[in-house]
Amino acid sequence: VSVIVKGTTIGTSTDFDGIFTIKNVPSNATLVVSYLGFKTKEVKVAGQKNFKITLEPSAESLDEIVVVGYGTARKSDLTGSVVTISGADVKELPIPNVAEALTGRLAGVQVLSSEGSPDSEIKIRIRGGGSLTQDSSPLIIVDGFPVNSINDVSSSDIENITVLKDASSTAIYGSRGANGVVIITTKSGKEGKVTANFNMFYGAKLIANTIDVLDTEDFVKWQYEYALMDNQISSYERFFGLWQDYDLYAGQKGTNWQKQIYGQMGEVESRDLSVRGGSEKFNFNFNYAMYDEKAIMIGSNFRRNNLSLSLKSKASKKVDLSFTLRYSDTEINGGGANEQNEISSADARLRHSVGYSPIPLPGLTTDDTDDAIASYLVNPFVAVDDNQQLKLRKNFNMVGSFSWEIKENLK
Repeated sequence: VSVIVKGTTIGTSTDFDGIFTIKNVPSNATLVVSYLGFKTKEVKVAGQKNFKITLEPSAESLDEIVVVGYGTARKSDLTGSVVTISGADVKELPIPNVAEALTGRLAGVQVLSSEGSPDSEIKIRIRGGGSLTQDSSPLIIVDGFPVNSINDVSSSDIENITVLKDASSTAIYGSRGANGVVIITTKSGKEGKVTANFNMFYGAKLIANTIDVLDTEDFVKWQYEYALMDNQISSYERFFGLWQDYDLYAGQKGTNWQKQIYGQMGEVESRDLSVRGGSEKFNFNFNYAMYDEKAIMIGSNFRRNNLSLSLKSKASKKVDLSFTLRYSDTEINGGGANEQNEISSADARLRHSVGYSPIPLPGLTTDDTDDAIASYLVNPFVAVDDNQQLKLRKNFNMVGSFSWEIKENLK
């Protein structure tokens, strides 16, 4: 064991029996006693010459309870590959989807967003893509019940998220757990006084970067060079006039379509209220959460209201009852950078906002949104309106459980 006089370099180590001696120690000094795996202890000398010091083991992390597929286990007893993130970490993130909270936080877990719309699908990959034709998404369990999506679970209502990655942890679920398992445990009331919590935050969003595009003068010059290469000088003169009049475009300010489409200030607002309490036999948890996001893209916003009520009762020494009601009301307006149901993924709104002419040129571009017919760039505002969508989604979910411990280790 290391014994050091606090604030100095004077120190020593104990022998095999824990005995130590230090000379020339001031009577008002403090000894710092430490050893790997034990809690560090400070002892005031206070004029004493003999000490009997006992160190306590520091094993809190090893005693932590981890949820696994077949129940719970102490971390020190765990052999499978299990990673956990706490609800406090999730709640602090200004995100509409709980799945996004896993990004970069769990080793070996990939979280990918399909595109930038407010309700874009979040793909979770725990073991990579295990199939060419089938879905590689993990099994999602919320409070013991399998669900198709975690989009409607409020981040403020989550106690912890556990990800089971290897075969031993997922064996209980059979083939459904082949791609890993995400176990979400929501908060519940605790014995004692009724407690109420209210949290809120507000944030602003701005576009971080735009793609460099030509200004008006360079755009006209590039069109002339392109016409020379393609022997289309007459077409150039029809739109821009004679090359000798090129100076008419010098210094002319054009439209930055990227800023027109993606340049508005986005806003994020979140409020949640929870009331919890209970006794030894019964506890409850009520949670209301509102998330409102106005995106940086015009005509794009997202709003969701969540209500949840959880009741748990210990009917007897061996019988437990639980009931959970969860309701979500979601409004999604607009889309992301990619259009839906078009010819290909290359037909994207971003493409039009980058390549469209910075000055009005009648006849050069078209308002026809069918690329198979038009073969031209489409006005960025027309491209946005062409695929504008409004989704209203209401989800109502009720689950209940009855648990009977027939005998030890059999429930």
